[in-house]
Amino acid sequence: MNGFGRFAMSSALAASLVYASTASAQTNPAQSTPTEYDAVMATLGKKGDYKDGVLKVNIPRSDLSVKINERPAPTPFGFGGWVAFTKAADKSDVVMGDLVLTEDEVNPVMSALLDNGLEVTALHNHFFWEQPRIFYMHVHGRGAAADVAKRLRPAIDIIDKSAKQASPPANAAPPPAPSLDTAVLAKTIGHAGEQSGPVYKITIGRSDIDMRDHGAAINARMGLNTWAAFTGTDGDAMVAGDVAMLEPELTPVLKALRSNGIDIVAIHHHMTDVKPTVIFLHYFGTGPADRLARGVRAAVDQLGKGHASHD
Repeated sequence: MNGFGRFAMSSALAASLVYASTASAQTNPAQSTPTEYDAVMATLGKKGDYKDGVLKVNIPRSDLSVKINERPAPTPFGFGGWVAFTKAADKSDVVMGDLVLTEDEVNPVMSALLDNGLEVTALHNHFFWEQPRIFYMHVHGRGAAADVAKRLRPAIDIIDKSAKQASPPANAAPPPAPSLDTAVLAKTIGHAGEQSGPVYKITIGRSDIDMRDHGAAINARMGLNTWAAFTGTDGDAMVAGDVAMLEPELTPVLKALRSNGIDIVAIHHHMTDVKPTVIFLHYFGTGPADRLARGVRAAVDQLGKGHASHD
């Protein structure tokens, strides 16, 4: 049994969800980064930030020029990998991550992780119709922060090597200025988001689910979250996202998204040996931004309602 077998999860009352309030989307300010985590970032050669007791190290794939149905998709739209560190009860670190990979990178990166004592808990797509094909690999590890960082580095080196070898897009134009009415999106979904270049991303934690790994709280920054990323214009936008669900929530969420014209592109797990099971669903849609936001809100409204399970 891997490290996830030690998870303990329980669902609180649906009232504990904080989806309804835009104010609840505000994240805590960055905390002073512990010295050992500065060393982690130095080992990985990446930048990150420390909030809510979690160091989140960013591994964006800005070297990739991705199109979805021939439409350019900016890196923050869904091509930013990450690894996150947080403290377990015994002061060791629990590490989780999601690496963004091309087809040719998948198996070399997987071998680099496995050969260094780390776990690969999921591999899947987030999109249809994207070029080049992109895959997402979920990672888990535990140990001293410095040691886990050293064990992660060979996998990161493979990604970095690919990035260095990538040819920059010819005559690449600067990203367009944000042109979405983000206040409308936040009000419709019930949560404020963050602007990253031409992308507005709303992230919603599952505070009603108490997930622990060796005593470490697995919160939104560790990957237990629902998100929606918008780009484009008010009249012609794209949305992509991920919904974190308990098993009885899956079908109601699927119905909510499909009834609002949003495509489902993947249904899968990110973690293994979790009780109760948490399912993650990825979606994609195009059209007027306000319509897409209403579809996302319809899905979010299905969470935490205590839907009946199969008999």
